[in-house]
Amino acid sequence: MSEQFQPVDALLDVIAASSAVVKIIAFFVAWLLLWLPIAIPLAISLKWHPPKPLAIAQKIPLVLSLYLLAPLVLWGFAKLEGRTFAAYGLVLARSTFSSLLLGLGLGILGIALLFSLERWAGWIEIEQSNQRQFVAALLPTLALGLLISLIEELIFRGFLLNQLQLEYAAWVAAASSSLIFALLHLVWEGTEIAPQLPGLWLMGVVLVIARWADGGSLGLACGLHAGWVWGMASLDTAQLIRYTDRGSEWLTGIKKQPLAGGMGLLLLCGTGGLLWSFVS
Repeated sequence: MSEQFQPVDALLDVIAASSAVVKIIAFFVAWLLLWLPIAIPLAISLKWHPPKPLAIAQKIPLVLSLYLLAPLVLWGFAKLEGRTFAAYGLVLARSTFSSLLLGLGLGILGIALLFSLERWAGWIEIEQSNQRQFVAALLPTLALGLLISLIEELIFRGFLLNQLQLEYAAWVAAASSSLIFALLHLVWEGTEIAPQLPGLWLMGVVLVIARWADGGSLGLACGLHAGWVWGMASLDTAQLIRYTDRGSEWLTGIKKQPLAGGMGLLLLCGTGGLLWSFVS
């Protein structure tokens, strides 16, 4: 019986002794292979045929099924290296929870400031008739934001950043992990998300700084990421914001996406600058 596992053991030994890039590729391949037996029947039942764009009702089940597998794959890689999730910055402690709440508040404050300035400038208006839908969306979008942020931070600002920092300078690791983070959004959104790629890259860098500012913990980064997702998802679900087209889309965001506009990038730069002041 043990002879049957010798090739697998040999492969695991090779991966454990490999470079950061090889380990990262191996992680994503393992994640994909584990997901495919779930994804294929799920895609069939949802009547989705790649490369056809995903409708929101199709996207959510597929994304959730993929993301819920991520901790299992990460656990395998952590075990392979003789580590725990604490090495990736996920520590179950009161300080982590406090940082999470701080980041959540900072993220929501940033979103509120962004749209308050745009409303003051006359670039957007609030659809008062949709306020009830906005309130109703808050709880489910909070749960979604926390799940997405936890998984993505564990992968990109945890596992990937750790691997890259072992072999490259800190800023090279930060830029590289953020580039991977941005480019992988193309998988779900296709070329429609292309104008947001610079903003997504900058967002990744700011979240790396958040981890550094939090002493290596993912608490602050998770909270900040969740706050942004929570705020934007709630506004989008309720369609609370209406653009007046009085402001240039280069400021408000191409295709009404804040990460593809100057104001959104300015928010990220300001948040990054504030967090950098706490990096020791």
